[in-house]
Amino acid sequence: MSNTLTGLIPTIYNSLDVVSRELTGFIPAVTSDMTYDRAAVGQTVMSPVAPASSATDITPNVTPPDDGDQTIGNVSMTISKARRVPVRWNGEERLGLDNNGAEYNTILSNQFQQAMRTLVNEVEADIAALHVQASNAYGTAATTPFASTLADTAQGRKILADNGAPLNDMQMVINTAAGANMRTLTQLSKANEADDTSLLRRGVLLDVHGFAIRESAQVKSFTAGTGASATTDNAGYAVGATEITLASAGTGTIITGDVISFAGDPNKYVVVTGDADVSGGGTVVIASPGLKQAIPASATEITVSASSARNMFFARSAIALATRAPALPEGGDAADDRMMVTDPNSGLTFEVSVYRQYRQIQYEVALAWGTAMIKKEHCGILLG
Repeated sequence: MSNTLTGLIPTIYNSLDVVSRELTGFIPAVTSDMTYDRAAVGQTVMSPVAPASSATDITPNVTPPDDGDQTIGNVSMTISKARRVPVRWNGEERLGLDNNGAEYNTILSNQFQQAMRTLVNEVEADIAALHVQASNAYGTAATTPFASTLADTAQGRKILADNGAPLNDMQMVINTAAGANMRTLTQLSKANEADDTSLLRRGVLLDVHGFAIRESAQVKSFTAGTGASATTDNAGYAVGATEITLASAGTGTIITGDVISFAGDPNKYVVVTGDADVSGGGTVVIASPGLKQAIPASATEITVSASSARNMFFARSAIALATRAPALPEGGDAADDRMMVTDPNSGLTFEVSVYRQYRQIQYEVALAWGTAMIKKEHCGILLG
């Protein structure tokens, strides 16, 4: 196979320089395995998961302690998408550009940039969509976080700590509205108080309360269910319960992804299995670790949070991303050449192929991927 893409390497990597500045907060924040071989859509793969570490006391001895072994877990994932973005030119089009003084490689670089940007945004959006599998939530719906204090990160850390999440690699991904609020907080923007000029001079969000703060253009806006005046039945529910039976009261719906709270309980819970019709009773299932405060044996009012932006905070190990080059038939296909190109910022590795056709040439940028929420308890929603 002739090496026809070598001459385009500077053009392709110039495109990556632009893509790497996109707001891709989720991709670099999650556990990623980008070493898979080719996979077909729908194929299940396993992503390794390192367990939390533990410390021990130092006790002088002749030999060091016989410990340190860990069982590396894994989570099954499905390569759910194999996507491509084509770029095609024919001879007359290129000749016309060259005659007019246009730079073909400059335009081609922009096309590669847009192709990679499209795939990066799709992967980013798929990770953001996992908010419906988070455990708990904090904040006020339709109110942008970080309006005046850093309570949002402090409370997010509390939720993860209470749920037993590892606190050594916590991530928070917010939208640009929350990012703008954070940049106006004087305790972060004043160099003498923050002990850093990065936010003031360059707008770089600082780590706060153990969270690496990132921004994403793909943070989801969730439309809440219409449930109103709903109550639990009078059975009563203990701490840790996840399935709650509703009384035949109220109107509207409680849907998967809703954030709900119970009267007398300050905690907010994410519904992982919703009930279609509140007026008909039924059940809702909240994510693990379930109730943090018992519900008494009497009808207890349920409040459904309004529609909101779904910023997320989580331990890195809570979410996994697996990527591969799309599958090829035995013996390959009609591509004249192909190469793998890695975006140094997001870590995504794209497959770039070239197909020589009748008096025209088509380039293809492709990627296959899957996402999974590994540990719901270690992920929360920051409402906005």
